[in-house]
Amino acid sequence: MPASAMPLPTMTHSSAFLLPASSSSAPRADDAAASTTYALVVLNQRLPRFAPLLWAQARLRLCADGGANRVFDGMPELLPAEDPDEVRARYKPDVIKGDMDSIRPEVKEYYSNLGANIVDESHDQDTTDLHKCISYITRNLPGTENSNLCILVVGALGGRFDHEMGNINVLYRFSNIRIVLLSDDCSIILLPKTHTHEIHIERSVEGPHCGLIPIGAPSTSTTTTGLRWNLANTSMSYGGLVSTSNIVEEDIVTVTSDSDLIWTISLRH
Repeated sequence: MPASAMPLPTMTHSSAFLLPASSSSAPRADDAAASTTYALVVLNQRLPRFAPLLWAQARLRLCADGGANRVFDGMPELLPAEDPDEVRARYKPDVIKGDMDSIRPEVKEYYSNLGANIVDESHDQDTTDLHKCISYITRNLPGTENSNLCILVVGALGGRFDHEMGNINVLYRFSNIRIVLLSDDCSIILLPKTHTHEIHIERSVEGPHCGLIPIGAPSTSTTTTGLRWNLANTSMSYGGLVSTSNIVEEDIVTVTSDSDLIWTISLRH
């Protein structure tokens, strides 16, 4: 059989990290959630309502520069019934990393006094703060294979459009690592063309609206199952068809494409 005809390996995706601790999905034989190691990166945008949940799931927690301000100010706002000082002390980032041009001096001093690792990379102006944080995580989670690592990024969407595009570009720069960009309204992941993709839909927290976007390059052939308007060897490109405002119909969505694609799905409030 020619190499070109070999079936692609399957990559599975799930938003189980958004489920409350008391919830669990129906067990699946191929469910790797239990072996997944999560890391969290907080960027300089308003915290989503589920930030405390993600924080609890993460083994390593980084703030990218001004993201530390968002944790300092935002966590007490998300937990108004608790004492603000106790909340701030509990939600201490492990690392604050970036240009250090956005973090407030009093926030930097507060977390430094609590033992957070402050890493000033103002000398590097060629990569974004998110890029710096992803690089740090891949070097500092010993014993974690990339296949078991999932990096959750909050604050990646909203604000300036060039910042959003820079964050999406990081998905392509680190296409061998699972990275999820999150806002209150949606999540975004990259579906590399090297795999066929099986997306397990957590209906209690996401959907039904979704989209497949050929940002990196046009796709001459994309095929899906599990959507209201499935694609069948369909071409997609800017200036042509882009699959937006589609609807998830099945519990599992599959995607195969000859191009890297962005998958986005709405999050339920």
